[in-house]
Amino acid sequence: MSMSMSAVKWQGWVVGLLAVAALLVFAPLGLYVWAGDGSGGAPPPRAAVADVRVTGCRVDAASRRVVAAVEAVGRPEGVGAYVVTVEFREQAEPVPGGRAAQALVKVPGVAPGAVERGEAVGPVWQAAAVPWCGVAAAEFTRAEPTPAEYTPAEVIQDRAQF
Repeated sequence: MSMSMSAVKWQGWVVGLLAVAALLVFAPLGLYVWAGDGSGGAPPPRAAVADVRVTGCRVDAASRRVVAAVEAVGRPEGVGAYVVTVEFREQAEPVPGGRAAQALVKVPGVAPGAVERGEAVGPVWQAAAVPWCGVAAAEFTRAEPTPAEYTPAEVIQDRAQF
């Protein structure tokens, strides 16, 4: 009887040690999931491509180059600039394995909710072909805040501290 009692006691210790090991492994994971990612439930920022669009596509009569009118709508995060890659093709559907001409346009100083415009100048276009212009990519860079101007009283106070 003492033999079976010691086996039960040994099995109890094994179960206890396994429970402690499981807690050490899974408790941090549980805390991580429970605490979230720290973003406070805020959705991730939308892609910059969603803020820009091509509003016009024409062939310039003098240079025979394609010109795309681009429009950017400011983000709520603050003032910033967009760099938009515009693609020029003969049709809206891309040709498999084909390469389309591209041009960059920078739209600076876009305030939240404001609409700013720019133009991308593409390649020389064939006379009989009608161009298609579209947004291939876009990037948003938030502008650095500028330091506030000092009032004369603040300048005097700063000089008095030295």
